[in-house]
Amino acid sequence: MQEYLQATEFIESNHPDVLAFVDQHMSGEDELSKVLSLYYAVRDQIFYDPFTADLKEQGFKASHLLEVQRGWCVPKAILLAACCRAIGVPARLGFADVTNHLSTEKMRQAMETDVFYWHGYTSIYLQGKWVKATPAFNIELCTKFGLKPLEFNGVDDSLYHEFDQAGNRHMEYLNERGEYADLPYDELIADFHKYYPKMSALYGLSFDEEVALEVQ
Repeated sequence: MQEYLQATEFIESNHPDVLAFVDQHMSGEDELSKVLSLYYAVRDQIFYDPFTADLKEQGFKASHLLEVQRGWCVPKAILLAACCRAIGVPARLGFADVTNHLSTEKMRQAMETDVFYWHGYTSIYLQGKWVKATPAFNIELCTKFGLKPLEFNGVDDSLYHEFDQAGNRHMEYLNERGEYADLPYDELIADFHKYYPKMSALYGLSFDEEVALEVQ
């Protein structure tokens, strides 16, 4: 279990900015309450924004996400893992391939697929077992897209939005890639270059403006 408690290159659980974030947002007396407060802080205080995806190593680090305050599922999962390790709770990174209908026109054009490879989540060791938490989509974004915010109770796995509020299928789980003590950076980047060769066209665009066009 020790490897899931250590600070790493990406899961910077000993970084001053991570510790400050934990100190600011953690509440409750028991371990479960503390983890839940940190989950909701990462989910809602850091806005989901795939257009800010920086595929250089620095772009995945927990401290970088806190600096820019916007990110996508993988760095948000990394930040949550860092917060958990900072308070002595074992955490690791999990990845799966999913179909995802939370997208915009420019994203669909650039990705040329509705499959999100390497969708990231955090696996946390609580009350004697590993449970999965996905802090990717902040509550404001869910409201705009008509999704129920993804809740986490620390007991049951919380992986993805299977249906939207109207009952339409939203996300579908395709393939489990496993769980890791740190980000498998080289493998992830190789697949992104393979499956998303046009994604760089999105960088620098406004995700908020694209969302507004999508949901109008």
